[in-house]
Amino acid sequence: MKVWTLLVALSVAFPQAPPALKSVIGEVTSIDAAGKQIKLKGDDGAIFTVTLSDSTSFLRIPPGEKDLKKATKIAFSDVAVGDRALARGALEDATKTVPARTIVIMTKADLAQKHQHDQAEWQTRGVVGTVTALNAAGKEVTITTRGREPKTIVIDASAADFRRYAPDSIKFADAKPSTFTELETGDTLRALGEKNDDGTHLKAEEVLSGSFETLAGTVDSVDQAANTVQLTNLQTKKPLVVHINQGTLLRRLDPAMAAMLARRLRPQAAGGPPAVSPGVSPGAGERPAGAPGGGPGAGRGPGGPGAGNGDLQQILERMPQLSLAELKKGDAVIVSSSKGPDPSSVTAFAFVAGVEPFLAAAPRTAGQVNLGSWNLDVGGGPEE
Repeated sequence: MKVWTLLVALSVAFPQAPPALKSVIGEVTSIDAAGKQIKLKGDDGAIFTVTLSDSTSFLRIPPGEKDLKKATKIAFSDVAVGDRALARGALEDATKTVPARTIVIMTKADLAQKHQHDQAEWQTRGVVGTVTALNAAGKEVTITTRGREPKTIVIDASAADFRRYAPDSIKFADAKPSTFTELETGDTLRALGEKNDDGTHLKAEEVLSGSFETLAGTVDSVDQAANTVQLTNLQTKKPLVVHINQGTLLRRLDPAMAAMLARRLRPQAAGGPPAVSPGVSPGAGERPAGAPGGGPGAGRGPGGPGAGNGDLQQILERMPQLSLAELKKGDAVIVSSSKGPDPSSVTAFAFVAGVEPFLAAAPRTAGQVNLGSWNLDVGGGPEE
């Protein structure tokens, strides 16, 4: 049982009770010892007030444990801000108040330790790649891994726990329960499990998938109040509304870094890319459209010598933050998002300005920008 679903499972582990009793789950944001209240922030952002009485019982359970018999009794004074909590009582929907009979705590320290353990697990026992084939009858997935030497791995997902990234988030905690049937070729897929000796097969315990795209555009207008940017999509030449949220990585490449990435994309041009606008096709001798290195699972960094997994992500995180107020009409940007049913509207995971040199070096197909070698789809393993 994983941390993100553990408290949900515990919420149904209590003995049957009247329908009025409900469980709320969230992070402890404040504690009022004198007023005997705790504030919880739910995963959907809702704020709950948990009221306490002398009869309220407090339990602490380790992350990864789902049996309440393994919980230990604690005192109200042991609860701390940052802890993960499940409060059970008669929820008053109008005021979001819960007079709690029982509170189950996972401490912030325990969660941090579990987080470190999970990260290590995904690094040593995990694989990531692009789905190239699906065998529904045997629940097998074939992926091609990222990196300079791609490998084909067959994943036995017959006993796996499936999750899929939310349409507007690449946070591990926001991933939704999923099934094998939601997988599609071209998906980015992460799997955790036991590998065979040569690493060509993996018996999966967890499978995490998502469908992503990276787009280039020029700014038409900015609505700061709505946190949206209207673009012209350089691949389709059609309007695109980009929604920005708190999780969006907003960055501006400095000129030196943009030029370096452009040279990395097109190393044969020793002098760097020509000074042309993103809408003008490069000249002869540039990398042909459809060159290797593309696709949703090809890695986060550009193709070409020196590119490595996570390389571009690390570069961007060091770049200056971008404010929507800085954007001007005609600015070139690159946006990464989930693929959704409406191609005219996306929620950005990453929104990067200052990319004119890179786009000038990018290959073209029928005069349209081909970003096959630039990817910002998904980074690491679990975040909580």
